[in-house]
Amino acid sequence: MRIYLDNAASTPLDTEVLESMMPFMKENFGNPNSLHTHGRIVRSAIENSRRKIADLLNTSPSEIFFTSGGTESDNMALLQTIETYKISHILSSKIEHHAVLHTIESLHKNRNIDVSYIDLDKKGHINLETLETFLIHHTGNALVSLMHANNEIGNITDIELVGKLCKKYKVFFHSDTVQTMGHYPHNLKKLPIDFIVGSGHKFHGPKGIGFIYINNTNTIAPFIQGGSQERNMRGGTENVTGIVGIAKALEIAYSQMNEHEKNIKHVKQYMIRKLQETFPKILFNGDSDSLEKSLYTILNVSFPEHEDNDMLLFHLDIEKISASGGSACTSGSLKGSHVLEILQVNPKRGNIRFSFSKYTTIQDIDFTIEKLLKIFSKKKYN
Repeated sequence: MRIYLDNAASTPLDTEVLESMMPFMKENFGNPNSLHTHGRIVRSAIENSRRKIADLLNTSPSEIFFTSGGTESDNMALLQTIETYKISHILSSKIEHHAVLHTIESLHKNRNIDVSYIDLDKKGHINLETLETFLIHHTGNALVSLMHANNEIGNITDIELVGKLCKKYKVFFHSDTVQTMGHYPHNLKKLPIDFIVGSGHKFHGPKGIGFIYINNTNTIAPFIQGGSQERNMRGGTENVTGIVGIAKALEIAYSQMNEHEKNIKHVKQYMIRKLQETFPKILFNGDSDSLEKSLYTILNVSFPEHEDNDMLLFHLDIEKISASGGSACTSGSLKGSHVLEILQVNPKRGNIRFSFSKYTTIQDIDFTIEKLLKIFSKKKYN
């Protein structure tokens, strides 16, 4: 038995999702852009999936575009808005996901786009007063990009309030909503925002499929040339099985959202209490130990001082526990977590991100605490 506590990186595929995808791997294999019956059946499945996602997010199907995932969706929003509307200034934060942060850095370096980073407090909260000060000076020719919930420390940004500020000062607003999609409701009829994104494997859907919402007041240039797919926005034959799967996964997530939130919060609260009882010197990074202020699927923990963070993860893996030192997208990097570095978290502590799903149990947590105690006792970490 292995314990999986890295759901912020990827979640297990729901059995119902797999079942919904199977007919499009076997019988319904036609190209959705063909005019014959085989093609029309598949085209209908794509558009039904688009409509299902739009209904769940309370928006129009014409505002949902399928992509390969969150990273592509973020890149599409940022790069094509810059190109289409000749944006000269981007406002963001230094703890964004690298899909946003590295794209912004590239735009600054290669296209001379000005970039301003909004102040953060020691817990990683966005200073909205600083944001408004920036917006006052960049009205009409700027783009704000702030994630809804941080993928490492779980801090939640009030994107409705940010959206209202952006609307007031007439600037574009993009939010990386990868970690909250399927875990929190998004009402796009009421939310003042230009772009949000989703990635199937973050809410028990398949990998390699995502979507971007583009508010119909915006018309950005196509992201991938070479075909008329996705209403001329993204050339290439559609990932039909992925599209059917992500729509089914989001449907399940919305239908069971309250139940899942309640159960996962119970597991998270239990782990916080057990960690505090077992390791008196333990600390929690960002707002991750708050059930109300943070993303309920994430707990970022600073253990007592140790020899090497990677070794702690290695020992957990030996004990059949999968967890993370930060974003899975930076695995193999010697730089460590850019988020924890910005927050000046002591690098000599063992900083681990545990993340939960609807499948995580109290028994999983008990097993993990037992193995952590064994690891730290052996290494004399505490």
